[in-house]
Amino acid sequence: MDWMAARERLRSPIYAPLHAAIARLPGERWPTHEELTAAAQDVTTGRGMALRFVPPGEPGNRERGGYETRIARTGEVETRAQNWHDLFNALAWIAYPGAKAQINAQHVALLERGGAQEAIHRGPERDALTLFDEGGVIVASSSPALLRLVVDFEWKELFWNRRPELAQRMAFFAFGHACFEQALEPYIGMVAKTVFVPVDELFFMLPQEAQAARADALVAAHFADSARFRSPKAMAPMPVLGVPGWHPDTGRESYYDDAAHFRSKGVHRAG
Repeated sequence: MDWMAARERLRSPIYAPLHAAIARLPGERWPTHEELTAAAQDVTTGRGMALRFVPPGEPGNRERGGYETRIARTGEVETRAQNWHDLFNALAWIAYPGAKAQINAQHVALLERGGAQEAIHRGPERDALTLFDEGGVIVASSSPALLRLVVDFEWKELFWNRRPELAQRMAFFAFGHACFEQALEPYIGMVAKTVFVPVDELFFMLPQEAQAARADALVAAHFADSARFRSPKAMAPMPVLGVPGWHPDTGRESYYDDAAHFRSKGVHRAG
């Protein structure tokens, strides 16, 4: 999908956390590396390096694990031109600077601790970090009962039967850049890994941009504790397009009766 064709799609609710970042970019064409860097002028890595988006190096010159290490040490994020996957990664850095920096810092800590073996064979902790970075959704909630519905795969109860409560006590923030890329041409079956962040009732009175900033800080704190991402199994999966407004059919009750998309817990395990 080209830049102009995607403009309307980028206005949809799933992209809400990126809207402020997108507004800093040219509206009629792909941004340059310099324009992306300017949009991230206040973003730094966990080691305090100013973030810069740069063209990728030659494949033969890359070391295993070097992508994450280069970001931490220099602030340089290798970014392919006119590439949605890499553009959404850049936008995620701008939208979620604290969480992205923490995830990067944990990657590098694990690489430094694990040495060549970790660089060659990514362990379960780095698997978890990668899966959330690529395909994660933040779930902010003041209701443990609603969070339990996610864990129990009670999708219709969560997204339809409890929708009034959902609107008041739970918010979803797409995070992963692969998730954003898939949402350009969404398909039934999109699944994300979730990180739950507890919030109070005042959270839902904040403007959307302030909510996203608070969610960023909470996710950064979440990933500061390695006990919370020992493996991908620590994160509950969720059908992305069940979130109200994230698919045109979320206004129909029958949409949530599609068992192929909204699978029960037992079916998910069997699959």
